[in-house]
Amino acid sequence: MTAALTPRSSGGMKTADYTERTCIIMVEISDSRQKKLTGIIVDSVSEVMNIKKENIEPTPEFGGDLNMEFILGIAKMEGLMKILLNIDRALNTDEIAVLSENNPNDVIIN
Repeated sequence: MTAALTPRSSGGMKTADYTERTCIIMVEISDSRQKKLTGIIVDSVSEVMNIKKENIEPTPEFGGDLNMEFILGIAKMEGLMKILLNIDRALNTDEIAVLSENNPNDVIIN
């Protein structure tokens, strides 16, 4: 079984009804102790890309008060730039355990 988390409710956002565009993105979250396969329920997915490591640049320094700890880097592909989320920093295995225990909107995938 794998928990699918609803970041909207755990992140303090207003919940939204599931639609035909609602998706579950499966991610592997790891820390120094373990790796955990987890689903994240999102409102929609507009595109799925395979990004080669050589197309990922480090997170730029923007200065000021911008918190960039959740940004893995910037992918440059086909003239476009995509900001990449560092899922291991955005959610860690301890937070997943707490969220899945306390969030009644989470679902279990068999």
